[in-house]
Amino acid sequence: MENKDLLVEKLGPILSLTLNRPESLNAFSPDMILGLKDALREAKNDPDVQVIVLSGAGRAFSAGGDVKTMGQGDGNQVYEHIGKLNELILQMKDLEKPIIAAVHGFAAGAGFNLALACDIIIAAEDSKFALSFSKVGLVSDGGGSYFLPKLIGPHLAKQFFFSAEPIPAKRLYQLGVINSLFSLERLQDETTKLALSLAQGPGKAFGKQKKLIDHSFDKSLEEILEEERLTQVLMVQTEDHKEGVAAFKEKRTPLYKGR
Repeated sequence: MENKDLLVEKLGPILSLTLNRPESLNAFSPDMILGLKDALREAKNDPDVQVIVLSGAGRAFSAGGDVKTMGQGDGNQVYEHIGKLNELILQMKDLEKPIIAAVHGFAAGAGFNLALACDIIIAAEDSKFALSFSKVGLVSDGGGSYFLPKLIGPHLAKQFFFSAEPIPAKRLYQLGVINSLFSLERLQDETTKLALSLAQGPGKAFGKQKKLIDHSFDKSLEEILEEERLTQVLMVQTEDHKEGVAAFKEKRTPLYKGR
């Protein structure tokens, strides 16, 4: 079934997912969240997809929750809605393929948190981010309370959540939240260039490395050392490893296949 709130396009090894409610600055809708979940599920099972790029149509990446519908639902409806969002965030972290967020315009509230759940954030130089929950008397949803303090520390995270003021992309780049900044005109080309570069890399290794890094926040050094050891046993049996070794010996560029 066609999902008008999400544009899905497969460009070779890249799966492009575009949030498509430009009239509401790509505020979340149930159909959008469902579409993202379905697309990620298909990407997980599609060996041809090596990288996912998440972006927004129109003037912004995403305004997060739809303020126009806030206050209309009861506690049970809110609980169910955020449950679906939580499932999406967990899917993103579980997917053993890199996810790039390409942010322009504005990323606010859960829209900011959606970008934080990605593995790499590229942003337009004039873009702005905001943890706007307190402006409407809410707390974070979508994992911001988990992701942001680990990147910038608890004190600064609390400041951003409490103030709800827009944060220039340059500030977040300096803090290490954003990986790269480009002019708006170059953002799409640079995102595609990065996605193609990752798609040509050892996909299995990238996927496992993603999991190891994410697990490092919750596990001890001893647990990560053992996880690395067990994972490496699997990696030395992959076609990509054998190709990488052969290419190194033959002094050529490896041709990885993500297997």
